[in-house]
Amino acid sequence: MKNVIYADNAATTKLDNDAFEAMKPYLLNNYGNASQPYSFSRSVKKAIKEARETIARCISAEPEEIFFTSGGTESNNWVIKDNIFSNINHKTIITSEFEHHTIIRACESIENIGYPVVYLPITKSGIVDIEMYKKIITNNTYLTSIMFANNEIGTIQPIKELCKIAHENGSLFHTDAVQAVGHIDIDVKNLDIDMLSASAHKFNGPKGIGFLYIKKGTSIHSLMSGGMQEFGYRAGTENVASIVGMAVALKKNVDLLENSILHINRCVDAFFDEFNKYNIDYVINGKGDKIPGNINLSFKNKTGEGIMHLMDLKGVLISTGSACDSVNTRVSHVIKAINVPDEYQEGTIRISLNKDNTEEEARAIAKKLKDAISL
Repeated sequence: MKNVIYADNAATTKLDNDAFEAMKPYLLNNYGNASQPYSFSRSVKKAIKEARETIARCISAEPEEIFFTSGGTESNNWVIKDNIFSNINHKTIITSEFEHHTIIRACESIENIGYPVVYLPITKSGIVDIEMYKKIITNNTYLTSIMFANNEIGTIQPIKELCKIAHENGSLFHTDAVQAVGHIDIDVKNLDIDMLSASAHKFNGPKGIGFLYIKKGTSIHSLMSGGMQEFGYRAGTENVASIVGMAVALKKNVDLLENSILHINRCVDAFFDEFNKYNIDYVINGKGDKIPGNINLSFKNKTGEGIMHLMDLKGVLISTGSACDSVNTRVSHVIKAINVPDEYQEGTIRISLNKDNTEEEARAIAKKLKDAISL
């Protein structure tokens, strides 16, 4: 995209060139069905096996704990809607007020058929209220699902502590890590996570593919019925090219993680160094540890949608929040959950930088944002 600065990497990322090249043979030549026993399919089976091993190493899991899905939406729905089959005594599910809509709406769907769901409040800093969690959770809690990092304000949750509390009370723990995998170091064994969702297009992989990590020994039923793919838990012919591309993209991101984070942090610093020259009244949403590159700002008596469109005209692509709910122009449930002052709520935008952005671009975004705010 010539003369356009892409700064909406939390919505989706550019497909990595190495991932694309790795995918091509499985689209054009090695297109066999992995479920077939003949020789033409052997290279396909091998590619899936190696991709599963690669992805497992990236999060310190075992290969048999990685289950390929169509992405974060399917993975999250699989975990939540499994309650219908596994949680036969209708025990409580705990989640938070600022989860991604895939979790919120999946929880609402099982609430409608009698499953109790408790939504944890969020602190003004954008962190789950742990003390409230300790009060709410009981031995009658079946599942806790808390996102690893928020998709709008980028705050990283205290997953290890939350897992410990969950397990002390006999609850399974799931985390929607779509915004975190490939962007920060994740060790599922050290964190003691039971289930984790991920989506390839958030870490420079192809769209329409993701995975669900399920710790060995965790009870879960198949969401998709049919064939015996994915160890009998997820039916459907494997999307081999995308599986291969996802593995290549994730490994590359993980291998470059330390340098990428340093670079992205320099870009964020460059943005604020420039933007703070203009004495504009704004609120930074989300405090503490955040996903690298996340900049979520609210402006007084402005509209985020208006700012976004003005920035688009200036050749800068940003968002007002979650791309998955962009048809709704009302104030985000995340911004409400962290109690952003009323006069700032509607004027919220999200800038999300990644390793492909430059410090020069970050400064240009700041200048153009100043101009957009001033109109």
